[in-house]
Amino acid sequence: MTYKTGGVDYEALKGISMEVKSGDFVSIMGASGSGKSTLMNILGCLDRPSSGRYFLDGLDVSNLTENELAEIRNKKIGFVFQSFNLIQRMSLLENTELPLVYAGFPSVLSLEKAKDALKLVGLEGKEKKFPNQISGGEQQRTAIARAIVNDAPIIMADEPTGNLDSERSREIMSFFKKINEEKGATIILVTHETDIADYARTHINVKDGILV
Repeated sequence: MTYKTGGVDYEALKGISMEVKSGDFVSIMGASGSGKSTLMNILGCLDRPSSGRYFLDGLDVSNLTENELAEIRNKKIGFVFQSFNLIQRMSLLENTELPLVYAGFPSVLSLEKAKDALKLVGLEGKEKKFPNQISGGEQQRTAIARAIVNDAPIIMADEPTGNLDSERSREIMSFFKKINEEKGATIILVTHETDIADYARTHINVKDGILV
């Protein structure tokens, strides 16, 4: 994967070749600038590789249009970010329901699915609260509920515990483990923390754009 920075080509990833099996729990580790977030963005169909090919569920997505990539993201991938990315003016229920609204689900069904997702992450009874009324750990649990509400088979988590203390981090990782084991979701987790990576079954290390 090559970027142009100030007219100079910068090779963020160099000859990456890897496979993630359905239902696996994968950690991607590496120092800042190692290329791990670039790898995550390609796997999550947020970026397209500048060369090479990427197959997702048997489909070569390397040269799809932005609209086609957006459709794949909405159907197949749930995202959880370090900064939560919740909409502050919307309740937890509305935030969780958002992917279903974009997908055109009937409102009655989308509300029920959003409630079920919040219940799964332990937020039953807090559906009407707003992000600024709950803790950081609860905000991240809401983000997880939003990521799983459309039954996405793949969950991409980029430093999901980066803004949380140790206790909240363990709590969040227990939910990822539960989703992986009970729902069969494939989890791909970017982290720089060894104890967080230990929750995964498969470990990938990236250094200077190369798998090590």
